[in-house]
Amino acid sequence: MTDVCARSAYGTRMPGADGGVVSSVEPGSSAGRAGMVAGDVIVAVDGEPLHDIIDWRWLADGPRAVVTVASRRASDTIPASHAAPVSSVREVTLEREGGESWGIEFADILFDGVRTCANRCLFCFMAQLPSGLRPALYLRDDDFRLSFLQGNFVTLTNVTPDDVDRIVTQGLSPLYVSLHAVTPAVRERLICPRGEDRALEVLDELLVSGIDVHVQIVAVPGVNDGDELDATLTWLAEREGVLSVGVVPLGYTRHQSVFARSYEAPADARALLERLDPWREAFAARDGIRWVHAADELYLNAGLPLPPAEEYDGFPQFENGIGLVRVFFDEWDALSGDDAVSRRRAGSGALGGPLAAVTGTLFAPVLESLLEAAALAGRIEVLAVENRFFGGDVSVTGLLTANDIAAAVARHGSAGRYLLPDVVLNADGLTLDGSTLEDLRHRTGADVRLVSSSAVGLASALAGAH
Repeated sequence: MTDVCARSAYGTRMPGADGGVVSSVEPGSSAGRAGMVAGDVIVAVDGEPLHDIIDWRWLADGPRAVVTVASRRASDTIPASHAAPVSSVREVTLEREGGESWGIEFADILFDGVRTCANRCLFCFMAQLPSGLRPALYLRDDDFRLSFLQGNFVTLTNVTPDDVDRIVTQGLSPLYVSLHAVTPAVRERLICPRGEDRALEVLDELLVSGIDVHVQIVAVPGVNDGDELDATLTWLAEREGVLSVGVVPLGYTRHQSVFARSYEAPADARALLERLDPWREAFAARDGIRWVHAADELYLNAGLPLPPAEEYDGFPQFENGIGLVRVFFDEWDALSGDDAVSRRRAGSGALGGPLAAVTGTLFAPVLESLLEAAALAGRIEVLAVENRFFGGDVSVTGLLTANDIAAAVARHGSAGRYLLPDVVLNADGLTLDGSTLEDLRHRTGADVRLVSSSAVGLASALAGAH
């Protein structure tokens, strides 16, 4: 996924030149033939200004486009500042054959910056972060364009009438919307909008205009669960275009003083799931879909089996942590024939020395049960890493830090190999606390190997370990 906070060497604004900064031009392409080069800034297409990659795709959708380009002088270097001068602004005519791309890559997908959140949500995870982390981790984006492009959930509290017109005109569907509640007083308590909260009106406008949405509800104990959750689901069920609803539990860290619990207790998790069951059954009977889906964490905390894959309706909320464990289960089961897992099960018992699979405390029992069923228990350890950095109820693998992993390896005391899921690192190869894989190896003195977070990736790593 593109990191919209990061700026490449070309990803800077030049005075007097908004638009998209070109990071590369394919040789021989339409843009290449027209003389465009990396560092050019496309300001407009056919006289229409560009604000983001969506505008570019919308306006430059045909075989011919007249682009307004701002360029630096050939002698200018490209600094990481806003001080580089513009030497010229020119019009360039681009032409292409059917199926040919323009040959242009942009440094960013948003050309005018990220719209940030103006709310003060009671449960905001980023407001619970300690200081000293990478700046990008503190960015509270609330940008409908990232909702369309990347599936980010947005509140719609900062969407203007012009934004609504644009979303409808350009068909930016589906969007991913954080709703949480529909009762005004509850929304005020949960979202704490800085201005007038028109999000429900905006959502209605979009739905009536044919824009589909996937909705997220962050459940907060005693605030928007129980009867309030039923009221929210009723409101959503009455509207055409709400494709799915995901209910995820509040996540809290030790770096705050508002929350002391979420749905960690089995009884609490079961109660929330039981509240959703009638809705799932009613939609299944009427429409053949379950419509509302609960986070994997709730099933694991409740000690209940996850629904079968067919009840996830194609996994529309997969990136929201809903269905990840089910997919892992099913992939693992599919490997029970003649793949790596069965070969290890039928092997001599050695996997090339001590081997440990690193994971968070939430998934550790699941992984242990799968390894035991595959007759691998005792030959592969599961190293459950407690998240002491964030604390609270944070237990997922993707939020582990290098400090906690290194400490867990040190306590483990083995000189063997450690399989580290790739979800611990971002696209730049960094953990949340800014360490690399090599840093981890150096700090632990252990053979730490990066593996895919999928069941197939783990099985392949086990085969390689032999």
